[in-house]
Amino acid sequence: MSDEQPTSAPAAEPVSADPVDRVIRYHIQTKHHFNRYARSLGFLDWVNQPDPFRRYEGAQLFSLPLLKADEAPVSPAYDAIYEHGRVSCQPVSLSALSRFFEFALALSAWKKAGDSEWPLRMNPSSGNLHPTEGYVVLPEVVGLDLKPGLYHYAPKEHGLELRSEFPSEQVTRLLSRFPVGAFLFGLTSIHWREAWKYGERAFRYCNHDVGHAIGTARIAAATLGWNVVLLDGVDQNTVALLLGTNRADDFADVEAEHPDCLAVIWPFGEVRGEALGVRGHIKEVPLFLDAKVVNELAGGKWHGKANRLSREHGVHWDIIDEAADASWKLEAQQLIISLPESYPQPPPHSLLLTPHGFSAGQIIRQRRSAVAFDAKTGVSSATFFRMMQRVLPCADRPHQERPMPWDVWPYEPAIHLVIFVHRVDGLTSGLYFLVRDPKKLAFVQQSMNPELTWTIAPGCPDGLPLYRLLEGDARKLAVQVSCHQDIAGDSAFSFGMLAEFEGVLRERGAWWYPRMFWESGLLGQVLYLEAEAAGVRATGIGCFFDDPVHEVVGIKKLTLQSLYHFTIGGPVEDSRLQTLPPYGHVKRIS
Repeated sequence: MSDEQPTSAPAAEPVSADPVDRVIRYHIQTKHHFNRYARSLGFLDWVNQPDPFRRYEGAQLFSLPLLKADEAPVSPAYDAIYEHGRVSCQPVSLSALSRFFEFALALSAWKKAGDSEWPLRMNPSSGNLHPTEGYVVLPEVVGLDLKPGLYHYAPKEHGLELRSEFPSEQVTRLLSRFPVGAFLFGLTSIHWREAWKYGERAFRYCNHDVGHAIGTARIAAATLGWNVVLLDGVDQNTVALLLGTNRADDFADVEAEHPDCLAVIWPFGEVRGEALGVRGHIKEVPLFLDAKVVNELAGGKWHGKANRLSREHGVHWDIIDEAADASWKLEAQQLIISLPESYPQPPPHSLLLTPHGFSAGQIIRQRRSAVAFDAKTGVSSATFFRMMQRVLPCADRPHQERPMPWDVWPYEPAIHLVIFVHRVDGLTSGLYFLVRDPKKLAFVQQSMNPELTWTIAPGCPDGLPLYRLLEGDARKLAVQVSCHQDIAGDSAFSFGMLAEFEGVLRERGAWWYPRMFWESGLLGQVLYLEAEAAGVRATGIGCFFDDPVHEVVGIKKLTLQSLYHFTIGGPVEDSRLQTLPPYGHVKRIS
């Protein structure tokens, strides 16, 4: 994801006690403008660059097997993971967990330039800073040589650190309402890792990265025939208790971790009744946990002290703490989703989703963020339309019947795309708009310039709500509003992700502010992989001039807000960089 420039502070404003007002204040204050960027340190303090790897000193590390691509479980075809029932369900085993974490959060390669080396990961991150940490809560599993408990994933070692051993019967109680074979997956953020470089805008970027990690985890699970859904009925204090981020002694004098979310993962076959176990067929899945059981688990013995990531921190960005506090989810919700007896066959597309011929693992492993585009390569309209279809959540279906990865997201879509089309064969250059939930079309139109023409894009497949707003060369405009970055105009197309903003926050609460960024990151993750499958490359753009983007389509007040930009095209590789294998530094004793 791309860079940005520092600037001076805006004038202070009165602080409201209303959490929604506070997150809106944060959002407005951290906007980039033509004459002023959001505040950051102004230079890179290399001496205090954060360690990209969190470890817990004193916690036992269990190594996961380093699997070759042709070792079981072997990755299915890339297109197969998007269709329910096409991937064979794998039992929960050490090899399956290894493959899950490999595709979700592991290293993908090392880059080397001269004497410098740095790692890349499967999950994208702003500036390759990786604020996101992953955890797993495992029950007792026959054949799985791991104790029941909470584990932290250590990506450099590709292993699991035991943070707390949980009594088996208590974990069984915690998971009793979920399908057989279920376990929990958690994500946290270390805000300092992003703030070190990006200053006050870092809270935005950390939540982008949570969304990307939700995406990589859902897609990793899909390669194993597993299902995933966010447990977003859980309040944030319970997330903190279960993941141990509230343990002051374990984080004394080191960078804190912000508890973001929990998800439940279970083998897909359990839902279809193939291995029902003692609990029988479960028709509903709660999106919350028993807080009493979580409290009991948190009261047990814990292992390990978090390592310090930077010697000194320089500026502390209080506004990030304020945004995190204001958007903290205080109340649990008794949310439930229904599971279908069987999944319907995917409906035929007017434009067939042509099999790519790649394995999912190949696409996941080769994903990179482009640093430059060649200003020549385009994509066909068929490829472009296919990408747009991939990001449609099919909001008219029950949640668990929606296409992967949108079945992980227990909400109606709130993100739409304003698209700068530059080099799409069969489409005139210009400004386009994808309404990701057709029910929202009238709202979107009323929130924007009434003089825009809403014409279905030529050749657009039936059911794809893609509209052409304006014709003309949009390259310079795309570059201008994306902090003057050429990647926005040298690509085949670029776009901004517009969130339904103030109305959603007033209706749902300030805790929904991070979720807007999660949804945009999840959407971006789909297109990262789709770009690779199409033979091109993508990159996220965190630096853009917020209000000038809104002026392009005449957005009224805070009805919609741009949260994330993205661009896809023909990459220009840096021949000065050498690529090294991800785990050449790890020696396993056979």
